[in-house]
Amino acid sequence: MADNEPIQPYDTYGADDSAQPRGVSNPESEPSPRIFSAPRLPEDATVRPRSLSEFIGQEKLRKKLRIYIDAARGRGEPLDHILFYGPPGLGKTTLAGIIAQEMGGQLRTTTGPALERAGDLAAIVSNVERNDVLFIDEIHRMPAQVEEILYPAMEDFMLHIVVGKGPLAKTIGLTLPRFTLCGATTRLGLLTSPLRARFGITEQLDLYEAGELAHIALRAAEVLNVRMSEEAALQIASRARGTPRVVLRLLRRVRDVAAVQGSGDVDAEIAVRAMDMLDIDAQGLDEGDRRILRTIIELFDGGPVGLGTIAAALNEDAQTIEDIYEPYLIQKGLLERTPRGRRATSGAYAYLGKAAPSELQFRDGLRLPFEED
Repeated sequence: MADNEPIQPYDTYGADDSAQPRGVSNPESEPSPRIFSAPRLPEDATVRPRSLSEFIGQEKLRKKLRIYIDAARGRGEPLDHILFYGPPGLGKTTLAGIIAQEMGGQLRTTTGPALERAGDLAAIVSNVERNDVLFIDEIHRMPAQVEEILYPAMEDFMLHIVVGKGPLAKTIGLTLPRFTLCGATTRLGLLTSPLRARFGITEQLDLYEAGELAHIALRAAEVLNVRMSEEAALQIASRARGTPRVVLRLLRRVRDVAAVQGSGDVDAEIAVRAMDMLDIDAQGLDEGDRRILRTIIELFDGGPVGLGTIAAALNEDAQTIEDIYEPYLIQKGLLERTPRGRRATSGAYAYLGKAAPSELQFRDGLRLPFEED
């Protein structure tokens, strides 16, 4: 595939039709959002990098992927099945599209929860072509009966279909083109061992540094025809929780503020004004984060307190707190998990401008004899 050939990052399939198996393309039908996903925004297709050379961050992973892809192309084989894991918004879907582009195939994308029956996956896998990349997001949520259809497709490139019922039932084996399955998950531990073992490449995506996020913001601003200073990009990047998806979301809101309250160009002052409007401070914490810290400190004396109790006090879903808010608060050293529940650290007290209890100051200030100052 030529470098200047436009990438087609998503393969859109038709909705269910009586004349076709589920998941097979039908140009005359409306797209089905149930099985196949689409770009989150029309702009995403252009904001997403199209090659490894355009991809910013994840330096070690990019070098390894470059070797794997070049070696597979040199042998004339598809890339081995690959599994990406890590927090949401770090570029797992983008990397799947880049792999498809580099290997000269198409990206076909679906999600684990959308594959409700074995026939859903069979219809998709039976239509892949050589060097295509089948991307399954949230693969850990795929049902067990669907997962078992995937095993022979991954190992032997065979699809076993049961035809008929009862004593007349028989199994038909269909040979599949050699394709690459790319799985993505935010919870690697929830994958079954047989599925995890069938991926030849397993790679973790890490949170991004502020400088990398600033480069992503500048590149996206150029694609979106927004003039932005480097200082503004750093202001946005420092509040993005180490996540490119958050950077792009904040950039769009800053662009709105610049268009309405400024000249359309984004400088540091406009960026800070937009962040203040969104209640996002210099550490990247928003009002939801602050509510959790205030609740633990003011209502429960700093903890420990159970997650369910915090959720009830905030009238918030416990899973939302655990998945969305807690990881960043823990990374910032403002919250800790203990066997008895969540507890605010001395850093949380300092962040809210409150005096920490003396026992907490003593505990956080302890140093073992062999520890360095």
